[in-house]
Amino acid sequence: MSEIELVLRSTRVITPEGTRAASVAVKDGKIAAVLPHDAEAPAGARVEDFGDDVLLPGLVDTHVHVNDPGRTHWEGFWTATRAAAAGGITTLVDMPLNSLPPTTTTENLDVKREVARSKAHIDVGFWGGAIPGNVKDLRPLHEAGVFGFKCFLSPSGVEEFPEVDQEQLAAALGEIAGFGGLLIVHAEDPGHLAAAPEAHGPKYADFLASRPRSSENEAIAGLIDLARKLDARVHVLHLSSSDALPMIAAARADGVRITVETCPHFLTLTAEEIPDGATEFKCCPPIRETGNQDALWQGLADGTIDCIVSDHSPSTVDLKTPDFGSAWGGISSLQLGLPAIWTAARERGHSLEDVVRWMSAAPAALVGLGAKGAIEPGRDADFAVLSPDATFTVDPAELQHRNKITAYAGKTLYGVVRSTWLRGRKINDGTTLAEPTGELLERPRA
Repeated sequence: MSEIELVLRSTRVITPEGTRAASVAVKDGKIAAVLPHDAEAPAGARVEDFGDDVLLPGLVDTHVHVNDPGRTHWEGFWTATRAAAAGGITTLVDMPLNSLPPTTTTENLDVKREVARSKAHIDVGFWGGAIPGNVKDLRPLHEAGVFGFKCFLSPSGVEEFPEVDQEQLAAALGEIAGFGGLLIVHAEDPGHLAAAPEAHGPKYADFLASRPRSSENEAIAGLIDLARKLDARVHVLHLSSSDALPMIAAARADGVRITVETCPHFLTLTAEEIPDGATEFKCCPPIRETGNQDALWQGLADGTIDCIVSDHSPSTVDLKTPDFGSAWGGISSLQLGLPAIWTAARERGHSLEDVVRWMSAAPAALVGLGAKGAIEPGRDADFAVLSPDATFTVDPAELQHRNKITAYAGKTLYGVVRSTWLRGRKINDGTTLAEPTGELLERPRA
């Protein structure tokens, strides 16, 4: 133990075996040991005692639109990773679209990595994109270290990242299955969207009617069938429709390799509370009704939904026009996901251990990051320190993401992040963020 550099001590440390009083010993950026709370610190080790604040593993967010390069005025690696660090997130995986160029070739991936390298306050990995005509690029991207591939089944909202039709989906998924990769899917069926009323004007009810649950349900049913046929691994992004949960559970029981995520806004915000013209609440698929939200929470509780990730998709303020038809669809919540979820989870009788499973362990497992997602020996020394009973009211001006707009403005939330640690180094002390020391991550090789 003489080489231990740092000991973090708390009466509440969340480990895979449960919450207990412990001292966590850190060496060379890794967790060396989880010791009794009253264990004597090795000579020369620095001790940080958090009292009754909770020490939890750093969160892992596998669904973040950083938009850098090309749309850095919407968001960039510097601002996004600062927001993540302020919110207790120590690892994120960047989506392949909304940047220019999109991450659809190895050359474009190189551009993205070069831009991110000096700006990352936390560890950053990358998804590749599956679009029409780039099947030939999928294996090279996989070999270059992307964590998987994202596709849209309906228009993405940006012309440089088109949706795939059913034939293109089958070709991409067949190729990805051939090298054991993962396809993550924005699952809304274009036919059902086309048949729905067109979104226009300020009324949220009209926008909600334009993105019916049937569009998600139909797309997910087709994805399940194709994954079963190809024995492929697929992941459903940002599940909004709780109607799809029974078919997902049945498919998984039948051996289909399908996982599912949902997002803080679907679990904490409801259609009934959204004022007309309040397009800071617009996202696709949409925030639905209270009953739907209750069923999503049940899906988390029974394990049908695997994880909670942000789908942080910011834009400039001017793109959030009062018209739900023309406004940019995306919610900025990177810094607020942990307190938003904890506030709702505690009201429903869930524990912080549940939140850690949904927001750290499960996303890390999804992308194969075995060094992340838990406080146990051998893992990276990534932590968040949380005061779970403290509250704060969301002031957009205090958020770290680039454009100060959020659907959570004015809400009072439980859970104040006191500090964030990346490989044993404090990167956020609650008021100040350290200079970037994040690393660029690649998909672990078998």
